[in-house]
Parts: sequence; C-alpha cells; structure tokens
Amino acid sequence: MRFFQGLIAAFCLVVALAAAVQAAPDNDVTRATLDNGLRVVIVRDPLAPVATIEDNYLVGGNETPKGFPGMAHAQEHMAFRGCTGLTADQIAAIYAQLGGYMDADTQQNITQYFVTVPSHDLDVALRVDAACMANVEDSQEQWAQERGAIEQEVARDLSSPQYKLLVRLNHELFAGTPYAEDALGTKPSFDDTTGQMLKEFYSKWYAPNNAILVITGDVDPQAVLQKVKEYYGSIPRHAVPARPEVNLKPVTATSFTIDSNLPYLLTCVAFRFPGTDSPDYPAARLLSDVLGSQRANLYALVPQGKALFAGFQLGETYPKAGVALAIAALPASASPDAIDAEMKKIVAEYAANGVPADLVDAARKGEVAGAAFSRNSITNLASLWSQSLAAEGRQSPDDDVEAIKAVTVEDVNRVAKKYLVEQNAITATLKPAPSGAPVESKGFGGAEQTTSAPTKPVALPDWAEAAVKSLRVPSNTLHPDDVKLANGIRLIVQTEKASPTVSVFGSIKTQDEMQTPPGQDGVSDVLAGLFSYGTKTLDRLAFQKAIDDIAASEAAGASFSVQVLKQYFSRGVELLADNELHPALPPDAFKVVQEQTAQLAAGELESPRYKAEKALDHALLPANDPLLREVTPKTVSSLKYEDVQNYYNKTFRPDLTTIVVIGDITMDEARPVIEKYFAPWQATGPKPDVVLPPVPGNKPSAVHVPDPSRVQDSVVLAVQLEMNRFSPDYYALQLGNHVLGGGFYATRLYRDLRQNAGLVYNIDDSLSAGETRTTYSIDYGCDPKNVSKARTMIEQELRTMQKSDVTPAELQQAKALLLRQIPLAESSEDAVASGIIARARIGLPLDEPFHAADRYYKMTAEEVRVAYSKWVNPADFVQVVRGPAPQ
Repeated sequence: MRFFQGLIAAFCLVVALAAAVQAAPDNDVTRATLDNGLRVVIVRDPLAPVATIEDNYLVGGNETPKGFPGMAHAQEHMAFRGCTGLTADQIAAIYAQLGGYMDADTQQNITQYFVTVPSHDLDVALRVDAACMANVEDSQEQWAQERGAIEQEVARDLSSPQYKLLVRLNHELFAGTPYAEDALGTKPSFDDTTGQMLKEFYSKWYAPNNAILVITGDVDPQAVLQKVKEYYGSIPRHAVPARPEVNLKPVTATSFTIDSNLPYLLTCVAFRFPGTDSPDYPAARLLSDVLGSQRANLYALVPQGKALFAGFQLGETYPKAGVALAIAALPASASPDAIDAEMKKIVAEYAANGVPADLVDAARKGEVAGAAFSRNSITNLASLWSQSLAAEGRQSPDDDVEAIKAVTVEDVNRVAKKYLVEQNAITATLKPAPSGAPVESKGFGGAEQTTSAPTKPVALPDWAEAAVKSLRVPSNTLHPDDVKLANGIRLIVQTEKASPTVSVFGSIKTQDEMQTPPGQDGVSDVLAGLFSYGTKTLDRLAFQKAIDDIAASEAAGASFSVQVLKQYFSRGVELLADNELHPALPPDAFKVVQEQTAQLAAGELESPRYKAEKALDHALLPANDPLLREVTPKTVSSLKYEDVQNYYNKTFRPDLTTIVVIGDITMDEARPVIEKYFAPWQATGPKPDVVLPPVPGNKPSAVHVPDPSRVQDSVVLAVQLEMNRFSPDYYALQLGNHVLGGGFYATRLYRDLRQNAGLVYNIDDSLSAGETRTTYSIDYGCDPKNVSKARTMIEQELRTMQKSDVTPAELQQAKALLLRQIPLAESSEDAVASGIIARARIGLPLDEPFHAADRYYKMTAEEVRVAYSKWVNPADFVQVVRGPAPQ
C-alpha cells in the first residue's frame, strides 16, 4: 500500500511541477523580430513597479582578435564612455538619476548590458540603450582614461586565487580553442589597444541583427514593443564576420597547485563536460545535481570527518563544452592527496555502476521547481531569458526545463560513463600561503590637492531632462500583514502573485559575542554545523529526502528558511519547524563538527582576510569590546556536548524571532500553518540582552596586512561614528553618500578616482548603522603605488562636503537616485523579505523606506553639509591595507 501511496505522491508532484514550470505564461510573453533583425522578447511580471532591460550582443571573448584578449570586454566598458548623441557624462547622469542599477558583463560568446529602472522610466532607459546600439564614440582620449580602470579590474581578479584556478583550468581543458583565453583580458593587451581598434571591433560585431533585447517587469508589452520599434527600428543591419571554430582536442590529465589566501585548502578534480549545444547537456545538469546532492557520496565525506566541505558543481559552460568539478575543502595544513584519490574513486564508481534513480528524480524535481521560482525576481527573470536565448540559442527557458523533464536515469548514467573519465581529469589545488603579521604603516601621502570643485551641471537631451530630473516620492506598494503570535513570534506575511511559490524566512535575534559563555567561543559555529544532521525523528539522509520529495530548499539555524511550491507549503513548514525546534544534534556528529570547526578556526587565524578584519575591529573598537572576542582552536576543542545543548536552549527563543512569509499566500492561509508547527516552541526565563553597547569614536591609525597572493591592494578607510540608526542625521549622511558614490561616473568618487584618474575599478562608500553603533567606510582597490594618492583624493572630497554645500544639481541627482532605489529594492521577493526582516530586527517601521523618501525629498544642501561637518572627519580614518606594501 505504501508503495502505491508513494507512487501517487510522486505523480502529484510531477503534475504540480508541470503546472508551475513555465518561466512565464504564454500570454505574458511578447516576441518580435524587427526589420533590421533585432530579436525582442518582452516578459510581463507585475511583481513590482520595476522593469529590466538586458541587451545581449552575440559577441564575446571568442571573437577577440588574436593577441588582444579582452577586446570585447574593453568595448563593453567603452559603451558607457559615449554613444550616439550622448556623452559619457550624460550617460552617467541619466543612469544615476534612474536609480543607478546598471552594469554589463562580457562572457565567451555574449556581451550583456543590463539596467533596472522604475517602470515609468523605461522609455528613457530604452533610448540610452538604443543610442549605444546605433553607435559609440570609442575615442582615444576616452580609452586612455578607461584603460586604467579596466586594468584595475584585471588586477582585482588576478588577486583572487579562485579566478586564477578557473583560468588555469580553461587553459588545460580547452587548449587551442577560443575558450582557453578568458574574456577578462590582460594588462599588456590593453596597453597595446587603441580607440580605433575598439571602434573597428564594434563596427564588425555590434549590429541589431546580432543582438537579442530582453525586457521584463511590470510593463505593457504592446506599448513597449512600439517604443522599441521607434528607437531601434532605424538602426541599420549589417553582416557580421564568421565566428571562430572551436575544435576541441583530447584532454591530457595533469595537476597543479596555486598559492591561496583562503583559510582552508581547496582541491578539485575537473572534467570536461558537454556544452549547451550538446544533446547531452540536460543529462549533464542532472548528473551534476545528483553528484552534488547531500545524499550523495561526495558530500558524505563531510559527516565522515574527511572534509570540511565536499560536493560537485558545474563551472564555466560554453556552447561546445563546459567544466565540472568534484571539489573538497580541507584544513589549511592538510595534504590533498588522500581526498583527491577518494573523490576520484567515488566519481569512478558512479560512472561504472550508475547513479541512484531516486537522486535523479530529486534533481529533476529541483530543476523544474527552480523555473517556477525564477519569476520571483524581475532582474533574474531577464537574466534567465537572456541566458536561454542568447547564450544557449534556445527559444525559451522552458526549452531547458522540457529537456530536463525528458532525461531518464539511463541518460544520466550514459553521460556519467562518457564524461567522468579519470584519464582526462585535471587535479587542481589552492594551497594557503603564509602571510606576515599586520604592521603599522603610514596613513596617507600628504595634503596634495588632486581634486577639483564639483563640475557644472550636465545638460541632458530634451527627452531625458524632464523625465529623469522629476522627483517623486514613491507610493508604498508593500502592505504586509503583521501579527504577534501567542509564543512571541512576530509573523509578517506579504502576498505576491508572481508565481505559485511561497518562501519563509526566519530570524532569531542573537548576538553570539554577548551570549557565548567565557571560554566557549565557537559554540555557535558548532551548533550551526549540526543543523544539517537532521531531526530527532528524521536522520540526516531521511530529512534531506523529505526535502527533496517536495522539491524544496531548506536551512535551519539562527537564520532559517524554506522555499517551496504553494501546494507543499504546509509540509515545508512542518519540516522547517522540525529542524529548527527539534534538531538531532547527534553526539557522534558533534565530535566531527567540533574538529572541523577547530580546523577552520586555525586556518582563519592565519588568513590575510581575517587578519585585516580583526585589525580593523581593534582599531575601531575599545579594548574588551564583545566583538573583539576570537574563536580559536583551543576554545572550540575545549567545548563539551552539553555546552552546545545549553547554548541552543538559551539563545533560540520564539520571543526574539521574526518570520516573514512571502509569495502566493495570505495571512489567513499562512498563520494557521505557522502556528500549528511553531506553537510548541516556548521561551523560558527572561529575555537576554542582545544589543551591543554604544562605543566611543576611534583614534586614527593605519595597518598593512601582507597578502602574497594579491597583486592589487584592498583598502578600507573607516571611522566609528558616535550615533545610531535612529539619529536624525542618518538620512542627511545617506543623501551625502549618494553625492559621493552610488551613481557611477555621475558621482564624485567614481568621477575623480575612476573616470578621470583611472586609479580604481570599484570604490564603494557605505554607512552601516545599527541600534547602537554606526561605521562610515570607503573601500577601494588599486595598485600599491596609488594607495596614498587615492586616499588623498577621497579626503579632499570629504573636506569639501564639510565646508561647502553640494550643488543644486548634485542634490537633485542624489535625491533622484535614492527615491528611485526604493521601488527597485522590491524587484525580487527575496529582497523584499530581507528588507522586512532587517527593519523588524532593529525596530524600524516596516514601511520605513517610504518615510525616508519623504525626508530625502525635503532635505536641503545645508543639512547635508552640517551632518558631514559634525560626523565624518577624514582625519579620524582607520586605514587597513591588504596586499603588497602600500606606497
């Protein structure tokens, strides 16, 4: 009887998944091909009053001229440096005032430009994108400035051991093909590139008949299509060159080791896998999911105590081939030989004997359910359609799903036998390299005046002027239901009808550093590691199977969640509550997790990243502050099993918990289910104090943390402000922050340090404010010789903010940027839920962003200047540099 019940349940799930699978209902998808060959896809998604444009050009790293890797990437950068009828300053000003959510990327076979804007601003964004399809400037003068920024991007990626590993793998797996050269490019090739060469590349490859325009969001598809025809229709088509052939050669097995700054040793066995053009690709995706399952033998190395992490995943995937990795993390001082051999053995056994049929079924369900969740983000939906149409050459994301649904166990086993061949595998290791201790260094290089006064206002075209410079306080489109349950849980439900899915996010307000008993640092880490071992009624494998059976994703701990199709909401909450309220915490697993946590702590203490973070904490905070406590191998190894139980019982409390339920569900539907499974959870004893005490301001200092794996310095400038999130000056500082940054070249720091000087690729300014503490920081990466020069320019801008009112144009632009970012923050269900939880945790109104909008709208330049003069003194900066010694 149970067999038939299981069969019926499986059949019902397949039917449910089939109903939810479509990336968009047919009546929400509008397609057209213009006379000039431009393919257009418009997908209506009313999740939020937001729209995303993703313009995909079918050109990338594959098509770069020999000897000039990165030319496609360079051209991507230059599209923001001037287009038909638009200067670089105008493009930056327009995008900043539309909310600043724009970017681009270059892959091996596509170059993508994407922007997310409020729906009412879509017309302006389309005009800018069309202008850059019509023509670009590509002047030598502009390239001379942009070259410094793109070379800093190269330096940043070359400072990443993971990037260096992937580049080396591509060289080994795809030797003699265009895939062997990463699309990023190199400094020597950029030094030899000219504006004229870029213009020739653009003229060859950028054409409407070589592009696919994807638009998603809360739009009227027919009205948008008419605008697309108007703005793009007159751009002439032209023939594009023949694409280079990809002739794959046999892979020669080899191994290599790269020095790393990670706190653990990372080792992998890499295989060449089928590309997206191959009929084997759908089965290869399922094979990767199966081997990466927590019920599979690779992950079993973790609970066996043989690895800190282990699994299997797809890496870079191109049309003709891809990369797949069996991967494991070990203690920093370990040798990879034994685990490499064991991973090869496990993979070989699967290839020889086949994979479990139930894991194939679980993988298929997970892939199909993932398609339903794709509608829960407007930006991700555009990315999904772009990937399917432009990168993979499909007609719809549904093509991928239908292909996956058709895959059989026999297909997966055939692909495993064909591609998981040890003789063709590459073994690669990232080995932690020793770094020096933090040392004091000089703060900056003097008072050189390297910045100019704010530039004059940027005059915009008539079609952009009125639209982008109009300021409006956004309407509140979020109306969550908010109740307190009998046991103290705060339950918030936000109904969204984007897809037949429901997500539950929970947060327990804890503060490890204040709640951990003396000498037990690391107890919360050990507890977190034990939640994956199942519940008191379902062991690790049985619990994961129960999650797989409903195609859900689940996580338990101080932050917990489950994402599930609506019809399995009750079962999903039941499993989540069982894991959260009745974790197994098996004693034998405690010993394994305790040792793993101690090993990871040992690696962390020696890693440059951790040393830099601790150096910053010690410089900003007073002695004996709770945040200065450290997890060490000694404190972890001294823990007893009872310590973990006691910590769980004391810190996991319903009266400190917020649960947000978002998706196709109402409070009337959600509350009974949450109450049914979470009502038994009761708090005992008084509420603990989990709010950090206020701290005084810091003294200035400078520290250098050597990191031999980096070629670029990572720099943090930070200052502790004696204020909190509820200070009336918070909003003035945030508005000023968006004069300085957040709007690309239209804001001061990007204009000075990247656009004009080419010293940095990224520079980020942030105001991190909590219930009792606030830190103001500026982060950037640059060559060691430019650390002081960049800091001097930053300090000069901050002093200008203190002494002079920002210009009316800058004030207006910063307001436009902030006001438009409020609806943009609602473009995905996950973002909405995380915002609600963050506000609930510190006691802000759930609709606080809309109250903030009114304050920003009314704010004056004087208020900004006064706030900066009062709170942000660049002379108090703590500077922490990680990388080569700064000059």
